[in-house]
Amino acid sequence: MSGASTSTAPGAEKAARPKKAPKLSLAKALNAAMHDAMAADDKVVVIGEDVGELGGVFRLTDGLKKEFGERVIDPPLAESGIVGSAVGLAMRGYRPIVEIQFDGFVYPAFDQIVSQVSKVHNRTEGAVKLPMVIRIPFGGGIGAVEHHSESNEAYFAHTAGLRVVVCSRPVDAYWMMRQAIDCDDPVIFFEPKRRYHEPSPDQLDLAAGPARGLFEAEVLREGTDLTLLAYGPMVRTCLDVAAAAEAEGRSLEVIDLRTLSPIDEETICESVRKTGRAVIVHEAARSYGVGAELAALLQERCFYSLEAPVQRVTGYDIPYPPSRHEREYLPGLDRILDAVDASFSF
Repeated sequence: MSGASTSTAPGAEKAARPKKAPKLSLAKALNAAMHDAMAADDKVVVIGEDVGELGGVFRLTDGLKKEFGERVIDPPLAESGIVGSAVGLAMRGYRPIVEIQFDGFVYPAFDQIVSQVSKVHNRTEGAVKLPMVIRIPFGGGIGAVEHHSESNEAYFAHTAGLRVVVCSRPVDAYWMMRQAIDCDDPVIFFEPKRRYHEPSPDQLDLAAGPARGLFEAEVLREGTDLTLLAYGPMVRTCLDVAAAAEAEGRSLEVIDLRTLSPIDEETICESVRKTGRAVIVHEAARSYGVGAELAALLQERCFYSLEAPVQRVTGYDIPYPPSRHEREYLPGLDRILDAVDASFSF
């Protein structure tokens, strides 16, 4: 892993693949982002359980070991050791990408993340940076067993010193990953696992570059009557809700939050001031979650524009249920449409 850094801005280098690649899934887009970042900068390394020969449990690191050799590291099965090793690498000038195999596996490394990763820069008064990305596949919808389907983003969004972002679509995910790797702050990068291999019409145009900054929300569908706020796996669901509501004569604006820490307050508030109504959607439990923070933000900054109370459609305040009950637990089209109807009842 020796050698000087050759880091360049995302998309600035000449990539090995054609500038306009075939249609991508979310998984292929993230794989391409890691590949291109490693090709551009020999200080970028990947470390995680089975990321090498296997290519990751979801095959997101497929092919990286063959091309980059020792820079793709299969460590012992110990998340605390994996993250701890990445901290050491980052302090020595590398840019590690850590794969947490499943969301529920991150807890053994929780101490390292909240006690070291989030605090090193502050404790050294800025003398030591910690440029690392911790990738976490999260959420349900895959029928997995216990500890394999959770939405634990609020733990990390609450932790000062961490940047927390969530991708939802292939091309956007590519650029978000490139920007996260280039970021000098530690980034927790959530990926909606059930969207990994869904078909998408997206094509990656490397010449176009990123459409927005890493910590900016995006208005995916403009509307005038109500704002739907979502991130990760719920973005596609909310786009379906907006299409269904249009058939009933309602115009819903859909915002992909993309960033949970920091929150892009301006984009969110501008939309809600325009529509006067908001429904927040996420898979995580209702109490003390991201939705509660967003609802408080809208009450504080958009109070005189609101035509109705802010609604939340979320998971329930229970441990994540067995796979046969996932459908009842996850927010779906009908539950979100009910919240939309409730907002118009005021």
